[in-house]
Amino acid sequence: MKQLKGKISVIIPAYNEAVRIASSIEEIVKTFNRFSCAWELIVIDDGSCDATYEISREIAERYPSQIQVKKNPVNLGKGRALKKALHYVSGEYTLWLDADMELHPLQAQTLMDIMRLDNADIVIGSKLHPNSIVDYPFLRKIVSLGYYLLVKFLFGLPCHDTQTGIKLFRTEVLRKVFPRILVKKFAFDLEVLVNAHHLGYKIAEAPVRIERRRWQSRIGMRTIFTTAWDTLAVWYRMYILRYYDRIHYHRRKNLAREFRKMRQGLSGA
Repeated sequence: MKQLKGKISVIIPAYNEAVRIASSIEEIVKTFNRFSCAWELIVIDDGSCDATYEISREIAERYPSQIQVKKNPVNLGKGRALKKALHYVSGEYTLWLDADMELHPLQAQTLMDIMRLDNADIVIGSKLHPNSIVDYPFLRKIVSLGYYLLVKFLFGLPCHDTQTGIKLFRTEVLRKVFPRILVKKFAFDLEVLVNAHHLGYKIAEAPVRIERRRWQSRIGMRTIFTTAWDTLAVWYRMYILRYYDRIHYHRRKNLAREFRKMRQGLSGA
């Protein structure tokens, strides 16, 4: 982020991360201070059952001008957490980062360099990039490859891996795309990228280095099934219902209906 013109907003969604959230926040602070750029951190606790929120708030008090901590009352899913976080973003660039630090924040520099060189609107980390260094269980590699083939077949996206937890956006892209998004959990990233690509935004990929910190995966068969189902739902909305092409029409229609009700209420007063 050296010589960055503008501010970068870092978002980390967190769910039951009390064991590691303190060290993760401190690592982000140290890294972005080293970059010597304008930055802010927004931590979204997605309804944790442990002390994630309290620990995050305690650390944030040391950096009141740079860290905000927000909380969902219940677990709503990573997608909903990221959408909520956008309300607090003030930077021209927005970085998504996982709370477990398997992807070190230093890698944000690579994503920014690629964004500049390719004049991209979005740069996503990819486990399937030929230059990536990935310490991942074999089963996870098979799942990632299978999901890439499914996404390629359904959407033809110009990327290999939609699910890696580090992504850099021009914030204006998220403000245009987020009102279209319905998925709340694991296929949220895919729906964002499909809509951004549909709107003509340029997506580029970056190599990543992943160092496994969580030895027990949170991705089980139920998660895989839910992600596949939501992926098919995104395809159905995009190509059968044409929902994403009609969304602005429906929004205008709903606003017109609310305006008529307001006028009727005023005339009856």
